[in-house]
Amino acid sequence: MDRKIRVLIGKPGLDGHDRGAKYIARALRDAGMEVIYTGIRQTPESIANAAIQEDVDFVGLSLLSGAHNHLFPEVARLLASKGGSDIVLFGGGVIPEEDIPGLKEAGFKAIFTPGTPATEVVDFIEQEIRTR
Repeated sequence: MDRKIRVLIGKPGLDGHDRGAKYIARALRDAGMEVIYTGIRQTPESIANAAIQEDVDFVGLSLLSGAHNHLFPEVARLLASKGGSDIVLFGGGVIPEEDIPGLKEAGFKAIFTPGTPATEVVDFIEQEIRTR
C-alpha cells in the first residue's frame, strides 16, 4: 500500500461515552495509521458521509448504549448505498455475544468487546489490508 491506512472511528447514536473509542483511535494512530475521529452523538448518515468523503479503508464504530443492532447495520446500509461497500467495517463496545452473528451478517468483519487489547484491533486491520 502506497499510503497510510485510513480509519474512521465513529460513535453513532446518543452514546456519550467515548473513552474506548479514543483509546482505539490513539492505538491505531500510534501503529502508523491515519485516523479520523468523528466525535460523539453522530448519525449513521454523518458517519457514512464522512467515511466516503475521507476515502477511508475502515470504519470502526463504538457503542455502549445498546442500540448496536439498529445503528451498526444502518451505517453499513448507508455506506453501501453511497458506493462504500469496499470499506471494511468493525465495531466494539458492550455488545452481547448473541448479537455478534447478526452484526457480521450486516457486514461487520469483526466485533470487539470490552477488554479486547488494542493490539488485537491493530492486528485485525493489518491482516485485512494484507488480504486485499
